[in-house]
Amino acid sequence: QEPLVESGGGAVQAGGSLRLSCVRSDVRISGDGMAWFRQAPGREREGVAGIDGDGRTRYADAVKGRFTISKDNSENTLYLEMNSLKPEDTAMYSCAAGQVPWYDLLKRDAYKFWGQGTQVTASS
Repeated sequence: QEPLVESGGGAVQAGGSLRLSCVRSDVRISGDGMAWFRQAPGREREGVAGIDGDGRTRYADAVKGRFTISKDNSENTLYLEMNSLKPEDTAMYSCAAGQVPWYDLLKRDAYKFWGQGTQVTASS
């Protein structure tokens, strides 16, 4: 069983909303840094939003004001609320977890554990 499993992706019209979930099955998430990354075809994987063990968050400039990252420690689940979706948000979204400090939350090399991803498509 994969330790991180994402869900919630789909196809929406531009301006629409989606909520992604990532459940971790192997250890409690309360002390870890976790983040959402995305990768579009032909592009490098990029950090979208991250949250550390104390609940501090970081966002990529491209999603600030539109996306919100949160986690529920009791459900061992990470969320990404995505509003006002744009076609350029179309990508495979993956969650990641590890002992990551706040200042490295959007750095992909900082993470040890990754999910398989869920596809998000926003069409104009």
